[in-house]
Order: sequence, then C-alpha cells, then structure tokens
Amino acid sequence: MDKTLKVVIGPTGIGKTDFAIRLAEEHGCPILNADSRQLYRDIPIGTAAPTAEEQARVKHYFVGTLGLEDYYSAAQYEHDALQLMQELFKDHDTLVMSGGSMMYVDAVCNGIDDIPTVDDETRSLLKHRYETEGLEPLVAELRLLDPEYYDICDKRNPKRVVHALEICYMTGRTFTSFRVRREVQRPFRIEKIGLQRPREVLFDRINRRVDLMVEQGLLDEARRVLPFRHCNSLNTVGYKELFQYFDGTWDLDFALEKIRRNSRVYAKKQMTWFKKDPKIAWIEL
Repeated sequence: MDKTLKVVIGPTGIGKTDFAIRLAEEHGCPILNADSRQLYRDIPIGTAAPTAEEQARVKHYFVGTLGLEDYYSAAQYEHDALQLMQELFKDHDTLVMSGGSMMYVDAVCNGIDDIPTVDDETRSLLKHRYETEGLEPLVAELRLLDPEYYDICDKRNPKRVVHALEICYMTGRTFTSFRVRREVQRPFRIEKIGLQRPREVLFDRINRRVDLMVEQGLLDEARRVLPFRHCNSLNTVGYKELFQYFDGTWDLDFALEKIRRNSRVYAKKQMTWFKKDPKIAWIEL
C-alpha cells in the first residue's frame, strides 16, 4: 500500500487543529475533519472549528457542511470519507485526518457495523417520546428490550439510548445483534498520531479556551441558535449550559464554569477511549 492516512487524535483543547495544519502543509495535502460538531456550519465558535485563515492555509473537508437540523451519523461519515479519500489519493500519497470524535475516527479506521438507517417515522416517534417523557422511561425500556446493550451504554447520553431504541422498534431485533464488530481492510496505510500534554496543562488550556470563545462571541452564537435547541447538533457542551442561562435557571458565571468542567470531563473520556488503542503513537506536546 503506497497511500497513507495520518490520523491526528487527542482530547478537546489539546491542539489538534494547529498540529494537523502543520502536518498537512509538510505533506502538501488537505485535511479531513473528524469532529462531529464542526460539521455544522452555524456553530463555529462553540465547536472551535478551523477559522477562515486556517482553512485558507490548508483545504479542509467536512467543516461547516451541514445545517443544524440535518441528520448525520458515523456510518454516513465512513461512507463519505472513504469515497472522498478515493478521489484525493489520486493526487496525494498522504492525507491527514484530524478530530476528537471517537466514533468517526473508529468508523474510518476500523469500519462500522452495518446498522440499518432509521426511517423518519421511527425517528419522529422516539424524538417525541424523549421530548415529552424525558430520558428515564426510555432507559427503563432499553433495559427490557436490549439488556445486553443496556449494561454497557452511557445511560446519561440520550443520543445513544434513543438510537438503540429506534433500531429495536424498527427492526424487531436488539441493537446488540447488529454490533458484530467486523474486521475491515482499508486499501491504504493508517498511522495514528496521538497528542497529549500534562493534565494540568491541558485543563488550563481548556479553561482559557472557554474564556476566548466568550470573547469571540459565543453567547451571541448560542442565542442565535436557541430556536434549534431541540436538534441533536446542539446536544453538546457549550450550548446546553448556555441554554440554561438563557432560561434563567443558571447565572452566567455558573453556566461558564459548567462548560469548563464538562469540557474537562469530556477530555478525560476521550483519553480513556484513545488509551485503549495500542496502534496510536503518542507525542507529548
């Protein structure tokens, strides 16, 4: 295999964007973004999407391509990324992928289970149930319909719970039955580069990045997308907390501290996931 995909991964706030741009400039190639939230075009500040200046330095794909109401999944990303790489490899021996969305990176590197696409009727039904009943009854139902997945899933993550129930409803089978983890072979070499820093340095960078986002206009951005708060694209750190502030539930200082804390928690979750992969070559920044 004479083609190589260099995958830059690491927790939020570690410095992936800058590292990936310098790596892509070195190889004269574009970057495929693997951040599930930076795909949405109306929330560049809160998702720390590559700036116009950064995108002028290196061509980025999968940045700002979706509307907030658009449905997208790791399976769709796998299909779209592989199709794009097939074209890009005609002109480049090396490509760079960068992002912290574990499922997206895993989908491209290892393949994703062939889980059916949920139809609109089932998606609308489960969305309505979640909005009217809340998460707890759905978690209890998942325990009955798919106890095996219930034991391992993040039961505080509505996206995971709702999607598993969608599959159960639509197919009459458990979500677990589709998770076969098939082995796939890609027609290119994959090199994973993991970025890390001392924990106290990373956490300080995360805290300061939240302050910088506020200076850049995060509150105005969140206020503009408030009418779309029901969308899965906004079920993410930064917006959920500010929506509580807009509702009058929290004051601003408390909401911002929650963003800092939840970002640090997410960073630890990412590192736990990545540390399980023995194929990652780690670089201390």
